[in-house]
Amino acid sequence: MPHSTIEITPQSNIRELVASLPIAAEVLTQFGLGCSGCGVSKYETIAQGAAAHGLRVEPMIAALAQARLSGFVPLIANEDRLSHRRAPGGFSGRAKIAHVVPIMSGKGGVGKSLVTALLALGLRRRNLRVGILDGDITGPSIPKLFGLREPLAIEADPNAPKTPQGNPQPLMVPALTRSAIEIVSSNLLTDKEDTAMIWRGPIVSGVIRQFYEQVLWSDLDVLLIDLPPGTSDAPLTVLQSLPIDGVVLVTMPQALATMIVRKAANLIHQLKKPILGVVENMSYFVAPDTGVRYDVFGPSYASRVAELAGAPVLATLPIDPKKAMLADEGRVEEIDDPVCDELAAHLLEALAAHPKPKETISII
Repeated sequence: MPHSTIEITPQSNIRELVASLPIAAEVLTQFGLGCSGCGVSKYETIAQGAAAHGLRVEPMIAALAQARLSGFVPLIANEDRLSHRRAPGGFSGRAKIAHVVPIMSGKGGVGKSLVTALLALGLRRRNLRVGILDGDITGPSIPKLFGLREPLAIEADPNAPKTPQGNPQPLMVPALTRSAIEIVSSNLLTDKEDTAMIWRGPIVSGVIRQFYEQVLWSDLDVLLIDLPPGTSDAPLTVLQSLPIDGVVLVTMPQALATMIVRKAANLIHQLKKPILGVVENMSYFVAPDTGVRYDVFGPSYASRVAELAGAPVLATLPIDPKKAMLADEGRVEEIDDPVCDELAAHLLEALAAHPKPKETISII
C-alpha cells in the first residue's frame, strides 16, 4: 500500500525510514546500501550511508519516493547500482584497499570461516567498509554463511585493456550482504552451490589473484581473505603476491591443531610477514542451564600458540549452538554477540601496531 505521508530526504535516518517503510530496505540494498539491517543504521542518514559507500544519493531518493507511492521496488539502472565501485589497476579508477588481512589455520575444521565472518561483522558494525575474498576455492563456505546464492554479475569497463578478441575486459561485481559486506567466492561463479571445482594448484592460485585484481571492489577499509587450511598453493599465493598487513591464525584447544598451526606460523615468519593475532575457536562450552564451563576439547592452548607466534590472543571463542545454527541457515548477520566487537577491536589494535609503509595500497 502506498505510504504518501512519509518524508524522504537525504537527512532521513535509515533505521527510522525502514521501520516506517519496510520496502525501503530492499530499495537501499539494490543500490548497494545494505546497512539498513545492521547496527550502523541507527546513527546513519541516507546521505551518510551513500557517502560511506561512494553512492549517488539523488537516484536513491528518487527510487525510495517511487517505492513509497507504488509499493514496489523500481527498476534501478546499473550505472546507479554500481556507481560506488572502482575498477582495478589502470582502468577507469583504482580500488583503494587500506588493509588486507588473510585468516589462516594449519588444520581444517577449526571454524576459520566463521571467525572470518564474525570479524567482518564486528568491523562493519564500526561503520568500516569491509570485503571478504573467499580464498578457499575448492571448499568455499562464506556464501553459505551469509545466505548468498546468486552468481556474481559481470561488468565490462570500456576503459579497461581489451581482450585478445578486442572486447572490453570483463570484471566481476562482488555480492553484497544485507549489511553491505562485499563478497567474492568461487561458489558464486556457478548456478548450483554444490558444483565441484576440480582445479589444480596453479589454477587455484590464478583464481585468487583474479579475485583480487579483476573485481570491481569498492574502496575498502579492510579486505579479509578466508584461506583454505594448510600451507598449500593458495596460502602461498596470498602471502607472496598480495600486499597483506599481516595474518590472523585460527586454532582450537587440541594438541594436533596446535602443532599444525605452529607450522603455519613458521611459514609466515619465513616469508617475513607479521602475525596480527591468534583466535582460539571452540575454546570451551558454558552450559545454558547451570552456567558451568566445560573444556570440551581440553585446556586452552591459546596463550602458548600466541607466544610461539609472537602475537597477541585476539579472542577465545566458546562453542555456541545458536551461532552454529544461524551460520548453517545463512543468517550469520543476525548474530548479536559482544565477541564480534571484541574481535574487531583487537584486530584494529594489531593493525595499528603493524603499519604498512604506505597508508593505502591500490590494486594494480
